[in-house]
Amino acid sequence: MGKRSNGEGSVRQRSNGTWEARLSYIDPLTGRRRSASFYGPTAEAARAELADARGRIRMQAPVIDSTMSLADWIERWSVTALEASDRKPATRQRYRDIARKHLAPPPLGDLPLAKLRKSHVDGLIVALRREGLADETVRLTYTVLRAVLADAVLDGLIADNAAARTGRPRVARREARYLPSGDVAKILDAAASERYAPVLILIAATGLRRGEALALRWDAVDLASGTLKVIATANIVDGRLEISEPKSGRSRRTVPLSPATVALLKAQRVAQAQERLRAGELWTDTGLVFTGEFGAPVNPRAVLRAVQRCADRVGIADATVHTLRHSAAVAWLEAGVHIKAVADLLGHSSIAITGDIYGHASEAATRSAVDGLSDALGL
Repeated sequence: MGKRSNGEGSVRQRSNGTWEARLSYIDPLTGRRRSASFYGPTAEAARAELADARGRIRMQAPVIDSTMSLADWIERWSVTALEASDRKPATRQRYRDIARKHLAPPPLGDLPLAKLRKSHVDGLIVALRREGLADETVRLTYTVLRAVLADAVLDGLIADNAAARTGRPRVARREARYLPSGDVAKILDAAASERYAPVLILIAATGLRRGEALALRWDAVDLASGTLKVIATANIVDGRLEISEPKSGRSRRTVPLSPATVALLKAQRVAQAQERLRAGELWTDTGLVFTGEFGAPVNPRAVLRAVQRCADRVGIADATVHTLRHSAAVAWLEAGVHIKAVADLLGHSSIAITGDIYGHASEAATRSAVDGLSDALGL
């Protein structure tokens, strides 16, 4: 017999009564000729397997899925496809942590890639919910699994992404915790003796994210025009502080500053210059607005601890740095600032996100809206 063309096969009955379909083909990944066998209890069953293999060849997919376990692939994926991706360092770290904590352990992690099915993905979602994990964590775990399997498809290990056949888990809308302006003022007053009081005041006054405030450089601040530019963010990655670009294009933005905030930053510049003189040769010139006593970047966790201490002093529970950001957003909305302007100030990618997070209003604001309409109608 001459050489068979790519995807041509033959079917024969074996001595034990079962049927074997043999396939000769050119591997789309290596360009080499290979062969594979498929078995079935009947000739029709073997031919069905053969037809499936031919379909895979047409799609330039692997004829036979890899027997590598999901856990082993995750270890390889973490240092190859994930590391080479254009995701932010903090995002890559979070993906690694999620994969190793929720995907690699048995029983799911022990499954060969070839045997992963939609039912396994559904079962994972159910199991995570039973463990009491937050909706956001369940969705992120699904997102990571889908990315893991998508790269396995691209790497020629499997032909089909089982996670892509499962709907993305829903996240119940959870409104952000915020504080009335009076309570925010109490926390800021309590922070007067804290080293990081200026950071907290800036966040409360502008709605900046913690990482954005800590990555702010003096060359991104224009005190004459009263603006600052958000062009970087600070995060803890693998136990180290890293400063990188913002997570989205809309996060890069220009934020106007009130006269009081301009005065705050002027005072911060003077205080930093004095600290630099005291440090002398020990000073590290980072160009950052907020630094440690020797010029190094500030650990975001230190700022979180500071706001928690201040909130405890005035009897306010569960306050975080993000609470100050959320409180600024709600204060703007309740003051009648258009939601598009608030979304721009916060660096949200769309007003839908702003509406989902801050879809509430105080009783006073809703009553004022109703009373105002009644007045306009002459009722």
